[in-house]
Amino acid sequence: MILTVTLNTALDITYRVRSLRPHGSHRVSQVLERPGGKGVNVARVLAALGHEVTATGFAGGATGRVLRELLAEATGVTDALVPIGGTTRRTVAVVDERTGDTTQLNEPGPQISPAEWAAFQDRYAELLGRASAVALSGSLPPGLPVGAYAGLIRAARARGVPVLLDTSGEPLRRGVAARPDIIKPNSDELAELTGSHEPLRATQDARRRGARAVVASLGPDGLLAAAPEGRWRAAPPARLRGNPTGAGDSAVAGLLSGLVEQLPWPDRLTRAAALSAATVRAPGAGEFDPGTYAELLGRVAVTGVVSAA
Repeated sequence: MILTVTLNTALDITYRVRSLRPHGSHRVSQVLERPGGKGVNVARVLAALGHEVTATGFAGGATGRVLRELLAEATGVTDALVPIGGTTRRTVAVVDERTGDTTQLNEPGPQISPAEWAAFQDRYAELLGRASAVALSGSLPPGLPVGAYAGLIRAARARGVPVLLDTSGEPLRRGVAARPDIIKPNSDELAELTGSHEPLRATQDARRRGARAVVASLGPDGLLAAAPEGRWRAAPPARLRGNPTGAGDSAVAGLLSGLVEQLPWPDRLTRAAALSAATVRAPGAGEFDPGTYAELLGRVAVTGVVSAA
């Protein structure tokens, strides 16, 4: 079983409009609601790949109830979310059908009490006993310590369970020091962590800070990976138009599934890059277009790269 952790879950709402204009009134052509938050998206993609997945984190209020109802419809995902007194946030993506661009609005998360955090840690420790790998994804809601992910990483490492961390800012900095097996920042998050805007140099610096392997998302340019086994770039053959929301979460699912299947790094990166690109062509986060994915698996270019000076 692969365990995904989403401490700041969300109900993802996607609006499609013909053309997004500031200060204008818009007629929405389509509305989609999905259970969301980065780790929930990862769980849904892993389940679609055929893996047994358990999703944990927090959910509460009317929004949390809708999220759990929708999650129950996701085949292959077990709901192990911890109830809270606050209300789960919403995220709103507005897709401009004319340009393909997406505007994202993210609400703040609910306040988490010390008792709710303690209840989650108990649930997490229980689930670790059956986990083959863990994904820790997304932002921290108010009330949690900035070192929350670092503590969860140490708990997993003590049980011999590999961990992938996908977050940003100070939680990423603290988490890296706890020595996760993989981190998956985007280029801006990696630069903030290391102070370097040269991606290859920055990935190597992040490894020196504690991460065993670093996979950086470079947007339409694909992925850059630095691991003990080597360094590679993986890129789709062309930039795809669509909604990029959740593309990074699909990459995480590809990396984590490759880890538990013990695939070599080039094959993990091929899967991650193909899934990420195929998500851009899907209606919402946590999904990917199967036809695009199958096509891209044979067309993603993975090349080795030399070390930065």
